[in-house]
Amino acid sequence: MTQQTPASPDNRFAAIAPLLEGQAIELPSWAFGNSGTRFKVFGSPGTPRSVQEKIADAATVHRFTGLAPSVALHIPWDLTDDWVALRAHAEEHGVALGTINSNTFQDDDYKLGALTHTDAKVRQKAIDHHFECIDVMDATGSRDLKIWLAEGSNYPGQADLRGRQDRLAESLATIYDRIGAEQRLGLEYKFFEPAFYHTDVPDWGTSYAQVAALGERAVVCLDTGHHAPGTNIEFIVMQLLRLGKLGSFDFNSRFYADDDLIVGSADPFQLFRILFEVIRGGGYGPANPDGHSDVAFMLDQCHNIEEKIPGQIRSVLNVQEMTARALLVDREALRAAQEAGDVLGAHEVFMDAFSTDVRPDLAAWREERGLPANPMRAYAESGHQQQIESSRVGGTQLSWN
Repeated sequence: MTQQTPASPDNRFAAIAPLLEGQAIELPSWAFGNSGTRFKVFGSPGTPRSVQEKIADAATVHRFTGLAPSVALHIPWDLTDDWVALRAHAEEHGVALGTINSNTFQDDDYKLGALTHTDAKVRQKAIDHHFECIDVMDATGSRDLKIWLAEGSNYPGQADLRGRQDRLAESLATIYDRIGAEQRLGLEYKFFEPAFYHTDVPDWGTSYAQVAALGERAVVCLDTGHHAPGTNIEFIVMQLLRLGKLGSFDFNSRFYADDDLIVGSADPFQLFRILFEVIRGGGYGPANPDGHSDVAFMLDQCHNIEEKIPGQIRSVLNVQEMTARALLVDREALRAAQEAGDVLGAHEVFMDAFSTDVRPDLAAWREERGLPANPMRAYAESGHQQQIESSRVGGTQLSWN
């Protein structure tokens, strides 16, 4: 292993260090289960066999990084008979239960749509499922209900495009009317898959149009893997923040489509650009004058071939590192260069921050807070992976399918 160089003597990191306090990146429960491709789901030793073990693994990530204080659940993947007990289990492990994700894409009745289906009975079944999710939110103390819809059509003429939007609006309004005064509805978008001719919520504009009609507690969820190659995601971030409708992120990385790889692995510069716009637009809590923001950071990844806990540790560290670099942008110098029309000067200011190696400073920052300087190494040396592999024998490993 290569040794890290000592922390830089300049005070640029010291100036932004307080803004890293309280950064929270929510983990997805399903990232700790077995996953794979359309062709194969791969098993691995130590995979959780219950939602309680998923939560324990998420808590392990938080213990090594201090960055992941909550875990998102997926219904029905994470169903349990006693939500109050599950909430207490999470709290005993030092984490909270976060976003509740609905699932209307694994039931035969939803083959031709759920909230958009032409059959009112099918639509009501999907609405009732979301009511169940809201009941879970009430029991767990969760704030956000996140909806992703695998709905659309494969062939021209197969569906009435406008009719489906109208039915979607009606269904969402019914669900929105049920959420509590302190709860939010987040509508995620994805430009294709599993429908290939058209998708009912394919882009940020459609999601925005639907949630804007619902009310102020309806927001857009932006999954960084749900865009066509070449899409300027940071422009979308800017627009949604400008419009006051960016509610949350699902962070992951992709080379082609919805790859769900470790965030920042395919294009770290893109993650840096996104986080810069988040900070500049007031979407990063600790950087705001009031110390908080309503924009939630969450991971949505599947670790197909790598170990789950280290994969999540690596992911949250990548987000923290690019957040630190984005905070280092000299915004006064950048603004001056932009207003002066200094094209290369502005670009240099931007790239100077991206090129800064903040890893030694972050290592020192962690040690000051009683955290491992190198969480990846600390976990590998802790023996925890070997312990869960030897103890989790028997039972049925959890998986998204």
